[in-house]
Amino acid sequence: MSGPPEFETLLVEHDRGVTVLTLNRPERRNAFDSVMTSELARAMRMLDDDDAVRAIVVTGAGKAFSVGADISDGIVPGRGTGREGSSDPVLLRPWELRTPVIAAINGAAVGMGLTYPLMWDIRIAAEDAKMGFVFTRRGLVPEGNASWLLSRLVGAAVAIELLLTGRIFSGAEAERLGLVSKAVPANQVLDNAVELAVDIAANTSPAATAVTKRLFYRSLEQPDRVEARREELEYFRWASGQPDAKEGVQAFLEKRIPEWTCVSRDHLPEVFRREE
Repeated sequence: MSGPPEFETLLVEHDRGVTVLTLNRPERRNAFDSVMTSELARAMRMLDDDDAVRAIVVTGAGKAFSVGADISDGIVPGRGTGREGSSDPVLLRPWELRTPVIAAINGAAVGMGLTYPLMWDIRIAAEDAKMGFVFTRRGLVPEGNASWLLSRLVGAAVAIELLLTGRIFSGAEAERLGLVSKAVPANQVLDNAVELAVDIAANTSPAATAVTKRLFYRSLEQPDRVEARREELEYFRWASGQPDAKEGVQAFLEKRIPEWTCVSRDHLPEVFRREE
C-alpha cells in the first residue's frame, strides 16, 4: 500500500497487511454526515482494490463507534442527502468486497452505526457498548438490510423483538445473542480486532478468503441445498488447482508462515472478477 490517503472524517493506518479506518468525528460521536458517508465508501473501494490490504478494520474515535445518522446534516438512513456515498454499492452491498471487513465496536453503536457493521463480516464489541436498532423509536423502519439479515444472525424470535422494540442492549448481550463474535473491555476492542485481522492477513490465502466470503453470502440466499453444495464443490476444485493450495500445505508441513502468490483480483475465478 502506498502512503495512506488523507480524509476529512477518517483516519487511516496500515500495518502488516491490515488497514484500520477510524471514524473521526468524536465531537459528534461519529455520527454519519454526508462527508463521512462518502469518504467511507471511497476508502472501502480503494482498499478493496489494493492487493497489499488483506483485511480492513473499522473503529470509532473517542468513546463511541457511531451513533448513526447525523440528522443535523440532513442524512436520512437509506436515502442520504442525494450526495455521493449514501447510495454507493460499496456501502449498500459490502458483502461483495473481496476483503474481509471487521468492525471494532468500541462504544455506542445505534441506527446506521449498527446496521453498517451488521453488513460487514466480523464484529467485536465493547462489553459495555450501548447498541440498538432504534428506528421505531425515531418513527422510522429498519434500514441497512437489517430486516433481512438480523434474523439470520440471531434467529427470528430475537430479531423481531430487537427490531420492534428498538431497545438498547449491551455489547455483552450482543455476544450472548450471536450478533458479535466477541465482547471484551472497551480498551481491548481494537487490539482484538487487529489481532484477528493480522491472523487473516498472514495465514489465509487472499484468493481463497475472497471466494469463501462470496460463497458464504451466496449460500444465505440459496434455497437449494444441493445447488449450494454443487457450487461449493466447484470452487473447492478450483482452489485445489491454484498455487496457494500447494503453498498452504507446504507451509503447514514446514511449520512456517505461507508465502501466498494468488493475491490480485486477477487470481479470482472469472465469474467473481466480472461481478466485482
